[in-house]
Amino acid sequence: MASDLRRAIYSGDLGPGAQLPTEATLQDKYGVSRNTVRLALGELVNEGLVTRAPRRGTIVRDRRPLLMYPQRELAPQPTGEVREAFAYAVSQEGREPSQLIEVQIVSPVEEIASRLELGDADLAVVRRRLRFVDGQPYNTNDSYFPRDLVRGSEIERPGDIARGANRVLEELGHGQVRVVDDIMARMPNQSEAERLQLELGTPVVVYIRVGYDSGDTPVRVAVSVLPADKHLIRYELALR
Repeated sequence: MASDLRRAIYSGDLGPGAQLPTEATLQDKYGVSRNTVRLALGELVNEGLVTRAPRRGTIVRDRRPLLMYPQRELAPQPTGEVREAFAYAVSQEGREPSQLIEVQIVSPVEEIASRLELGDADLAVVRRRLRFVDGQPYNTNDSYFPRDLVRGSEIERPGDIARGANRVLEELGHGQVRVVDDIMARMPNQSEAERLQLELGTPVVVYIRVGYDSGDTPVRVAVSVLPADKHLIRYELALR
């Protein structure tokens, strides 16, 4: 049963938003118990293929992932339009970006402080963003900057920076010329699951990027939490 439904979803016979047959219908079709039906549907929920909606039953999820090119974040935008990297990438796919932003001055945890090479008494400015695509929460991005470096700039103030914080760093004389990426997968914590409205069993990819200026000083640590069913990360590497 689960394999039949899975095949129908992957083939497109059951497209995004389609309603699966009721539990009673599946019981009659396959001659199984109600518990067997629920276990089969639970498999599909855990795989991120369907979701259970109140009064609507079991619905096929929109599985269209956001295609991300991390190597393009610092590249000039070909149209000459100056936009924040996430908004530009989403718009290029014909989708609608939006985000909620919170700005804080913090004593960062040891992992962030060490990546920024901060001392025990040093502070950081963090811009916490919950990002949406077509009105759905897609990922979180927390960007940390040494406070002494960005003090008084737009980075330290609440609100969106239309041209992006990377451009502000350039204007401050600390444009990033080298980045180091760490990517790992894990299950989300409760806060992440609630903010991102994750289905039970959905893993996340944690993507950490440290940016360095021309003096090889770390000027930004960006921590993104990406639901694995909503993102495709693609690297293009020139070998010659």
